[in-house]
Amino acid sequence: MTQTDYDRAAAVTELLEDRLVGSLAGDAGVDRRTVLGGIGVAGSAALGIGSTRAGATPGHGDGNDHGDFGTVDEYRGSGFDPHEFLTTFNTGEDGQESVPQRVYEEDGRTVREFEFTAVDTTITIAPGVEFEAWAFNGQVPGPTIRAVEGDLIRIEFENLGRHAHTIHPHLRNLSPEMDGVPQNGPGVLDTGESFTYEWIARPAGTHLYHCHSLPLKEHVHRGLYGTVVVDPDPERVAENPREYVNYHGPITDEFRDLLVEEARTRNHEHAENDAVNEMVMVMNSFDTNFDGENEVYAVNTRAFAYGVGETDGKGGWRAGETKRPIRIDGTERQRVYLANTTEFDFINSFHTHSQFFDYYDHGTTLLPTSKNVDTIMQTQAQRGIVELDYSDHRPGLYMFHAHQSEFAELGWMSFFEVI
Repeated sequence: MTQTDYDRAAAVTELLEDRLVGSLAGDAGVDRRTVLGGIGVAGSAALGIGSTRAGATPGHGDGNDHGDFGTVDEYRGSGFDPHEFLTTFNTGEDGQESVPQRVYEEDGRTVREFEFTAVDTTITIAPGVEFEAWAFNGQVPGPTIRAVEGDLIRIEFENLGRHAHTIHPHLRNLSPEMDGVPQNGPGVLDTGESFTYEWIARPAGTHLYHCHSLPLKEHVHRGLYGTVVVDPDPERVAENPREYVNYHGPITDEFRDLLVEEARTRNHEHAENDAVNEMVMVMNSFDTNFDGENEVYAVNTRAFAYGVGETDGKGGWRAGETKRPIRIDGTERQRVYLANTTEFDFINSFHTHSQFFDYYDHGTTLLPTSKNVDTIMQTQAQRGIVELDYSDHRPGLYMFHAHQSEFAELGWMSFFEVI
């Protein structure tokens, strides 16, 4: 990969980011059509981007006024790092300092305990573009929880926000009082109230939690959601292999061993998991003018966060720059825990350039539900596991993005940097 390729990738990211930020800056009434129509002609042809109308000229130093939204490439007053979030799992033993947590045994079962608060806060969704969010522990998406199948997940929840909230788990929950809906258990928790939710981690897979207060779409759109990763228990897989496959043929010893080995690679307590590079990607969106349509799309909240910023062309990104590709070792197996929390649009999607992948819908099976595909769709709240192999690819930049084209142009466009 040459310096020129990196420069061109950075220029395209900058062009799209400038258009998005410039259109939103200081105009609360702007809609998504305005944003998409605001691209300038100058320079776009050279980058392979066409336009049917003249508008703001992209790029820095061109008179494009970003108003009070700050300077492009700068994020203000936020401790959230989408790159750090990408690979941080809260297990009770390891995780974020901002998430009090512990793990211990109780009545013969492993308990993974976390402290959550709901707060009103301001988050940054693009350079200089802020969004008034409701958030778990002050971040969007909320902290990623990770447990092993059969563990008890205990969440001590306190509502410090100005609105009533709950936590609803997308797990196989047998206790209605723990469902986190207004109709059962403690119902919604008003400001200052608290409750301890308890859920058994099951089934294995990639799951969600979110607030279920009404109006539901606003509580979700404002940012009250996160991911629960439940690792399969290899011993249970050995005893009940059919629960982990969509397969009706004979279960031979070899096939059982194959499933157990796969379960070990998914379980963070086993050494086999160390050989897999794991990431969490939450596809989300933001309706900045509250007209029922999104103006900004992202993975892990920040538009173009995994695009290409300024670099020396050798993988050295500018200090302090949060906009950079996701660097991966091409010799490692890549696993993405992918979830769709996009509100106001029925579906979102994940598409890879120059590579095909295996997909495990909901992550509840140990064999792929779709094999050798380059695009999958997820409805709202759908999730799954994407597994990628770049071992035969040359080093360099490989794009991935939503394949709703407008989502990509409005922020959901990213790169892997294979080294």
